[in-house]
Amino acid sequence: MGRLSNFGFSRLLVLAGILCLALPSFAGSPEPEKVVEVTIYKMRFDPAEITIEKGTTVRWINKEKRQYHNVWFEALGEEEPDYLFPGDVYERRFDEAGDFPYRCGPHEEMRGIVHVRDE
Repeated sequence: MGRLSNFGFSRLLVLAGILCLALPSFAGSPEPEKVVEVTIYKMRFDPAEITIEKGTTVRWINKEKRQYHNVWFEALGEEEPDYLFPGDVYERRFDEAGDFPYRCGPHEEMRGIVHVRDE
């Protein structure tokens, strides 16, 4: 009774193989991407000022009920981007150290800054 039949042993080997494929390889797997979220709500960026490490992605999420906004890095000489309507998301990865001020194009009083540090 304590022995596996050939069929049972084969099934066990298949299951073990599936588990090996499903589990990530910890030795060679890349570090997960770092993501920091900024909420756009009640006509402000929250938090308006963040400090992150190089290589981090910032995700802005418009949680307004009816209002559109955008995330404009005007000081970098960029064109004003498209609007983010309620539920829309904008992401930007920061690979250089520095201070990156931004604002909402349609609502100039909405301002924020991303401080990017070497680590």
